[in-house]
Amino acid sequence: MTTPTAITSRDNPLLKRLRLLAQDSTAYRKQGQVWLEGDHLCRALLARGYRPAIAVFTETHWAEAPHDLRDAADHIVTVPVALMAGISGLESPAGVGFVWDLPASGGLDPGMASVVLDRLQDAGNVGSILRSAAAFGFGQVLALKGTAALWSPKVVRAGMGAHFGLKLVEGLSTDDLAALGVPLIVTSSHQGEWLHRGALPWPCAWVLGHEGQGVSAVLETMADRAVRIAQPGGEESLNVAAAAAICLHASAVGRVAGGGLLSSAGL
Repeated sequence: MTTPTAITSRDNPLLKRLRLLAQDSTAYRKQGQVWLEGDHLCRALLARGYRPAIAVFTETHWAEAPHDLRDAADHIVTVPVALMAGISGLESPAGVGFVWDLPASGGLDPGMASVVLDRLQDAGNVGSILRSAAAFGFGQVLALKGTAALWSPKVVRAGMGAHFGLKLVEGLSTDDLAALGVPLIVTSSHQGEWLHRGALPWPCAWVLGHEGQGVSAVLETMADRAVRIAQPGGEESLNVAAAAAICLHASAVGRVAGGGLLSSAGL
């Protein structure tokens, strides 16, 4: 077991870097690392077979931490609870956090079932959509320019660990999607075939648009089809994260019905 290094000064260079990662939505792009705070996110990273560069514990949590967390990293530091609170983006700071070196994303992978985010702004929506993508077998999420930063602290927290099972590519243009090589499906609240009536292609790429403006006109033109979700209750539209979950689930069900692989959960 690695012996931890105790840090007691808030001016320590590592703590300054952690505060930036935890509180600046795009700091990860310059540093190439992300801050993962809390037991759930840390364990989600380990469950995917990844190892953090640094593990940070409060002094009190280190004394009671289980061995899998104690042995998670070669570089371990402990800090007083007050210093962890100065780093934390949570209302109540967690007892443990990891610093993880982000993998190089490269370009998009052609032929992969994907979700395309077109200028989505809300971190909670983006994180929720990543969770649905991971749950329903979409291995790649492509963020067009103008979309919330995928590895920002708020999106990472909302993703609840889904990030670690996905290929994430940011900063794309609509022209980049031509290389994807799978049918593009756009969602609409007022036009297109009903989702529950049509057969869905697999693999495909679902395009989800801006919370207020929807999918751009350019992407609507590029799409192979448009679909809409039946709303017998009469609402004008659904929250984009809710719509995404419905659409991605429909694709997963269609894949199973067409002979695709079942998940370990028996989807």
